[in-house]
Amino acid sequence: MPEADRTPSFGRVSNVESYREFVLPSLQETRAVVTLAPAKPTGLADLGVPLVDTTMVKKGRAHEFPQLLTDGAIGRRFQDLRVIGIKTDEAGVVSAKFFIQFEVFGDNTAAPTNGVGFEAALFAGAEQLGALLSSSSLFLPYASFWYPNRFVFEVPVADFDRAERLEFIAKPEEVRIV
Repeated sequence: MPEADRTPSFGRVSNVESYREFVLPSLQETRAVVTLAPAKPTGLADLGVPLVDTTMVKKGRAHEFPQLLTDGAIGRRFQDLRVIGIKTDEAGVVSAKFFIQFEVFGDNTAAPTNGVGFEAALFAGAEQLGALLSSSSLFLPYASFWYPNRFVFEVPVADFDRAERLEFIAKPEEVRIV
């Protein structure tokens, strides 16, 4: 006997059969590689860098890249990703820091309150140097607007000396469509 013939005619018994789990759209992990090259210690005034004779600088840039949703649509855009590595002496202590700066745009997507942020890895050739540099969230309070972001990470001086590139990893996260 066909299934339709065995179904009672008194209507729906429960709402369970029409329940569908609401799934938030998710951003895919996206990576951008920034090649680091020795640079002059100029244009660093807004970073407050103590400039001494031994100050060394490495810079790199990626102009723009999208972070796609799992369905292939653009969910977030990153622009003007700048990496500035600085090794300098402050009060007799040599330190090395990497500044990661970029603008981010939520392409009709709203970030969760507690987002996942990004990670970055320094490389010398194929070798990853040290631990991942990690941020727990981005400054992206509303969708459809560009926001500047700036982060600083202290790294071992030896890692600064060997670093040739930085891999920026925009981590996957659930977002809301606006």
